[in-house]
Formats: sequence, C-alpha cells, structure tokens
Amino acid sequence: MSEKELDDKSYHQFRAFLEQQCGIVLGENKQYLVKSRLAPLMNKFGVNSLDELLTLTLSPVERQLRAAVIDAMTTNETLWFRDDYPFKLLKSKILPDFANQKSPVKIWSAASSSGQEPYSIAMSLLEYKQSNPGAFARGVNVTGTDISTTMLEHCNYAHYDSLALARGLSPERKKQFFEVGDNGMLKVKDEVKSLVNFRQMNLLNSYSLIGKFDIVFCRNVLIYFSAELKAQIISQIHGTLNPGGYLFLGASESLSGFSDSFSMLRCNPGIVYQKK
Repeated sequence: MSEKELDDKSYHQFRAFLEQQCGIVLGENKQYLVKSRLAPLMNKFGVNSLDELLTLTLSPVERQLRAAVIDAMTTNETLWFRDDYPFKLLKSKILPDFANQKSPVKIWSAASSSGQEPYSIAMSLLEYKQSNPGAFARGVNVTGTDISTTMLEHCNYAHYDSLALARGLSPERKKQFFEVGDNGMLKVKDEVKSLVNFRQMNLLNSYSLIGKFDIVFCRNVLIYFSAELKAQIISQIHGTLNPGGYLFLGASESLSGFSDSFSMLRCNPGIVYQKK
C-alpha cells in the first residue's frame, strides 16, 4: 500500500469522525475524495502516510490538525450568482416585500465558502437600491457563516484572482463592484464589503447566537447531510426566520419529506420557500 492509500478501517473511522464533527456523510467509496483533499496536509504536518494522518486526526489533542482536516473536507468550489435565478428572484419578488420595513433587513448566507454567495447577495442589494432610491431606509445586512476558518479569512480578505472572477461574474459587475487589489487580484469594493459580516458557525450546533433573519440562503449544503440532520438543520433555520421569511435552497435540493413548516412558491424559474 502506498503512502497515499487508505485501508478500510482508517477510512470508516474517518467517515464516522467527519459525520460527528460536521455532519458530512461520505459514501462507501469516497476514498479518492479523502485522498485528494488530505494528501497536501501530509507535508505540512510532517506525517508519512494518510493512515497516520487520519490516526492523528482522531486524537482530541491534535486540534490544529483536526481543524485543518475539517477545513480541507468542507471547502467547496462556488460561483458568483450561482444558478442566477435566486438573485433575480431576490430583486424582483423578495426584496420588494422588505423595502419599506421599519427595522433593518437581515439576510443569512449559511455556507459562505470563499465569499461569492454573500457578496453576490450584497451586489444584488446595491443594484436594487440603485433602481429603488429610498429602499431599506432602516438598513440592510448580510451575515455569511462557514465552518471553515480558512474560508472566512478569505472572505474577509475579499481579493479574487482572474480564474475566480471568471466564474459567473459579468464584466459589468466586475467593473462596478471591484477595484485593483494586491498581487494582481481584484478586491471587493468597500460599498459591497460594508454590507457583509462573517462569522464561524457549525450548522450542527446551536443557532441561538446567530439572531433572526428575513431571508436565508442555505444552498447546496443539505446534500452533504443525512436525512436526520437535514431535518434538524431545516427546523433550526425555520426558528431563525422572522414570520413570513424566505428560504432559498440549491437547485437540486428540496424540503419534501423534511419539513411542512414552509410554503413552496414556484416562481418560473426557480423555487423559494416561505415560512408559514
């Protein structure tokens, strides 16, 4: 067995660890994913094999290693304005409901990854305000959360290279919302950045400190969890939403079989859920 191979015992122990720590359910044959994500950590932590890396990960005293492993396994690629329709719906249907609200409008991006979704939401808000002067007089705020502290550092740095910027961002939006940053990268402008705050959060933990929201984006996240954990997360999100608040899920995700506490609104294209 090569240093980058995994024996079955190590893999099954790691599957249990990952589900316990962050809810992600790995399939029976996802060894290739574990190897591709974790192999780069071998040199960083001075270990000779993936089996040794995973053995150390299971030790509660190896906090730095455990955090790095969870970061590596929970980091996912994302796009600007992913799937497009949620952001069109936001501007055409959802934001008008809150434009004259007598309290600040609050939006939660529940898995912000490297920042594209919360910043896309903020750009949509600015575009709406440009077309509707006087909207959100009481203010508007986007909270982005993620389990990965590394990703949150990236979000706060808010610099993106040309490859990242090419994924879903139009030239017009790039010109309007970005400026020259460090090392040839472009930086999200302060008018966008000022609308967003980031914090670390594990969706399996208590939501009591996150506050209440009018709109929640929890997109392309539930697919990684077991049915039991999906129902738990949806129930907790429901508790964070203000009456009549909205929930966006990913294009391949549904509340069917997990919750009857939302009304499904078909919007052609796309679906959004409203708290009953």
